[in-house]
Amino acid sequence: MLLAILSGFLLATVAPAVHRQTGLNSGWVLAILPAALFLYFLSFLPAVGSGESIVISYPWVPGLDIQLSFLVDGLSLLFALLISGIGFFIVAYAGRYLEGHKDLGRFYVLILSFMASMLGLVLSDNLISLFVFWELTSITSYLLIGFNHEDATARRSALQGLFVTVGGGLALLTGLVMMAVVTGSYELSEILSSGDALRDHGWYVAIVLLVLLGCFTKSAQVPFHFWLPRAMAAPTPVSAYLHSATMVKAGVYLMARLNPSLGATDLWLILLGVFGALTMFTGVFMSIRSTGVKQVLAYSTVMALGTLTMLIGVGTDTAIMAAMAFLVAHSLYKGALFLIAGILDHEAGCKDFLQTGGLRHALPITATFAAIAALSLGGVIPMFGFVAKELLFEAVLDAPSLSGLLSLLTVASAILVVAVAAVVGIKPYWGPRVETPKTPHHEAPPAMLAGPAVLASLGLLFGVGVAMVDRGLLSAAAGAVYGSPVETYLSLWHGFNLPLMLSVLSLVLGLTIYFNWERFRTATGFMDDLKRFGPERAYDKSMEGLVSISEWQTRVLQNGYLRYYLLTILLSTVALVTFAITRAGGLEIQMSLAGVRIQELAIIAVLLLAALVSVTTHSRLGAVASLGAVGFSVALIYVLFSAADVGITQVLVETLTVIMLVLVLFRLPGFLNLTPQALRIRDAAVALAVGAMMALLSLAASSTRYAESISEYFIRESEPSGFGRNIVNVILVDFRALDTLGEIVVLALAAVGVYAMIKLRAEDNRK
Repeated sequence: MLLAILSGFLLATVAPAVHRQTGLNSGWVLAILPAALFLYFLSFLPAVGSGESIVISYPWVPGLDIQLSFLVDGLSLLFALLISGIGFFIVAYAGRYLEGHKDLGRFYVLILSFMASMLGLVLSDNLISLFVFWELTSITSYLLIGFNHEDATARRSALQGLFVTVGGGLALLTGLVMMAVVTGSYELSEILSSGDALRDHGWYVAIVLLVLLGCFTKSAQVPFHFWLPRAMAAPTPVSAYLHSATMVKAGVYLMARLNPSLGATDLWLILLGVFGALTMFTGVFMSIRSTGVKQVLAYSTVMALGTLTMLIGVGTDTAIMAAMAFLVAHSLYKGALFLIAGILDHEAGCKDFLQTGGLRHALPITATFAAIAALSLGGVIPMFGFVAKELLFEAVLDAPSLSGLLSLLTVASAILVVAVAAVVGIKPYWGPRVETPKTPHHEAPPAMLAGPAVLASLGLLFGVGVAMVDRGLLSAAAGAVYGSPVETYLSLWHGFNLPLMLSVLSLVLGLTIYFNWERFRTATGFMDDLKRFGPERAYDKSMEGLVSISEWQTRVLQNGYLRYYLLTILLSTVALVTFAITRAGGLEIQMSLAGVRIQELAIIAVLLLAALVSVTTHSRLGAVASLGAVGFSVALIYVLFSAADVGITQVLVETLTVIMLVLVLFRLPGFLNLTPQALRIRDAAVALAVGAMMALLSLAASSTRYAESISEYFIRESEPSGFGRNIVNVILVDFRALDTLGEIVVLALAAVGVYAMIKLRAEDNRK
């Protein structure tokens, strides 16, 4: 399993070389991997279809008891099959769609890495690995959306998608950690059986809100829906993959995955039901008002994501089965339609439905499969989309709560979906011929037609033979989401009932809107004005505010003057420590001068006098000598307290420091008094504040002991464990060897830097 998931990353490393060697056939060659993965995951179907869940674990961080584990059940298997199966057609399609593109090799690297990230996400059983793959999908999709990085629009769209999804990802990480703390496990297979503990815990509301924030941003739920249509700046194969099987459904996957442990509450139903229904209606309404080929499809994906979220929130077995059926139906027709949109752009240069018409003569095969896929989108019998649509109506009509609101929005959305399906399935191919930017002379190559043909045909095949996907895969997936086996089954014909009447009503009214499309768009033109006050405007304002804050802090805090950096660090430290001490109720200091010896008092007097001279003298040499006296006084204190080794080290360091400073002084210009009196008073105040803080903390630390001293351990273990009698040496080279190594590296780097500067200076002088 681990090799299967990582194989995409491995192939990505050699994909450019494969592309150079295989040329036009590189798409087909690289698509062998997703095809093999599809067959591999298909081998799990008999076991998963019988209700079995398979957990495969590998040691990852044994010290923290974290496993790299994978869960194969109905839900994860369904997603894995969609990702690998549709991935096969995407990779093959891209080889011809981007034929001649100078960065096609880079595209293969990104798309294969993205596929591997999605597989890791849906198959992970460990929350940490799930989050790692979750963020990998954000990063790879960012690179894919901004693939044409010379285009400013592509860069802006990629950044927008990254900011929104990663922002939600941070909230998700917090929710996942809280969930692990409550259940005591990072394994999903254990968390899914701890639903009662989660729902009864005081953190339940916070966990739900944090997790849903991550899912909503990833799956473009209202009010985060605006980034998804902007992602259309990506090449068409990326759009097809994102919308049909991968990233945008990651949030839906996680909501479905966590439904057994977080669902079945009013909070879950209201949040998912209301936001899902609003997203569903908003998406399809924006879709029917759009005219761009990819934009219409993108907004209809927003509709589908809202529908899935709403159904998971309703949570009945009928709703969950409807969600799984809708998921498959949408993946099939949306993948086909996006790939067909790429064919229209590739062959006819069409980017807008207002510029299309009558292409059925030039592109008869494309027109046929576009019509089949559009029929499934519109929910027309006998397509699989019809099966899902019937079950959708039945689920919202029987919803345990909010049934009226959900049914009203669902019916309204279904009407508009029919109109959208007619636009994408009829408008470009029928009616009078419209001159397009390019005149198509032939169909697209087989690599580009294979995906739409197979995916659209499967939409018809699964509708007629619905039992093929019901009893094996979809029932298992619905059972995994519901938390127990579901009783609902799929059927093409349920008889004359209310869902069928609603289907007929949506078809009639939807076609009516299609034939009056221009009037409808004109009548709803006020929406263009309202968009200026929408969530995207809030995003733009927040980005402008972020830039302003960055400029301000750069100007104030990162101005290039070391003295201001030190001032900021020291004052911030004093403020934070003072705040912490105040909140803790003050410091406990036990200080007594009873045991102080006369020689110690003499050393302290010398130390204070030397420190005072160093900051008040007008002689550089005097200041250096005074600082040396401070260092030597500290060394004497070490010696008096039996730390002779440390004292000797201190003497050597101070001696070297004084010698180096004296040598440097000979090369400095004359001493000038450039600092105003006020600044010197400020610096003195800061120095006194920092010194007082450190003195108080040192006294408090020496007065308080929360654990036994570790010195006894070092004394006891120095010889048997470190084979040395000098305890300080043993500590440096054995007990904290890594720290010592780091310090040596730092000193070595500093020495190399000093040597380089001296050498460069000497070379400059020779010139």
